[in-house]
Amino acid sequence: MKSIVLTLVAIAFIIPIDIFSQMYRFSGGPSGGTYQYYASAISTLAKKNKIRVLASSSGGSIENIRTCNSGKSSFGIAFSSQIYAALNGTLPKDTNKYENVRALGFFFGAVGQLVVRKNSGINTLNDLVGKKIGIGNAGSGTAANCEAMLKYLNLWDKIDAENLGFRSAANAFKNGQLDAFWIFSGPYNASILEVALQEDIKLLSIWDELEKAGYFAANPYFLKAIIPAGTYKGQDNDIVSFQDGAIWIASKKVSEDIVYNLLKIVYSEKGLAHMVSIHKSAREMSIEGGLTGIVTPLHDGATKFWKEMGVIK
Repeated sequence: MKSIVLTLVAIAFIIPIDIFSQMYRFSGGPSGGTYQYYASAISTLAKKNKIRVLASSSGGSIENIRTCNSGKSSFGIAFSSQIYAALNGTLPKDTNKYENVRALGFFFGAVGQLVVRKNSGINTLNDLVGKKIGIGNAGSGTAANCEAMLKYLNLWDKIDAENLGFRSAANAFKNGQLDAFWIFSGPYNASILEVALQEDIKLLSIWDELEKAGYFAANPYFLKAIIPAGTYKGQDNDIVSFQDGAIWIASKKVSEDIVYNLLKIVYSEKGLAHMVSIHKSAREMSIEGGLTGIVTPLHDGATKFWKEMGVIK
């Protein structure tokens, strides 16, 4: 018995203590999507600071809200508009109230990007009638935003919608199986960049069409967004679309200390530089703009951090 005890003690000294710490699941998004880059980047930063965060793929925004609410995920990323809808029981086809989700900080503005072929003859949202469109994974914020937008214009029942994530939609588009695909993410989206290298594409400027229809008056949390010319190969002009805030969220069950420490790591000078090195959209992250677009309750750890930073007075 004594020898067994001594062996266990010896092992405890040999194996790094942080492997015994709790694992925190960070629910990102579809493969090739911006959310997944962020989850992986934060997982790397956390690991360097002895916090075990596992980045895992997901369907996207709405799935992340649900898994953070239930505690199946510790962290996730979701659109501000959908966090608000989830809290108030107004998600599409879902009247449940997700009250255990807390906001941590602003990441980037997710921009609506509708990709078609240059010679397709599709120049407006109304031209999508009768077309097959990749709208995002089922349960994703991308798909929910596309559905809400097209329903508002009375076009939803006039298209053939396919629930495909970014990379799957891009591949289907290249294979001629889709007429268009919808991305709701930061600019410089990897799936669009890949398609643009192999196909002559264009992105639709949709702001004016939606504004005239009253869409933004009805959804005031959306803001105008410009995708600069040259963002993608063959894109010669600025594209005018709309954006929603991509927000870092956590389960209410995660401890105040873990949230506070992760925010300190990620929003430090080195942390922000690492985030930008992983994805250009992280240029939008800053201490000053850390609460941009957040309209729902903060986690206690986030409140402590942003007060310390002087963002909350």
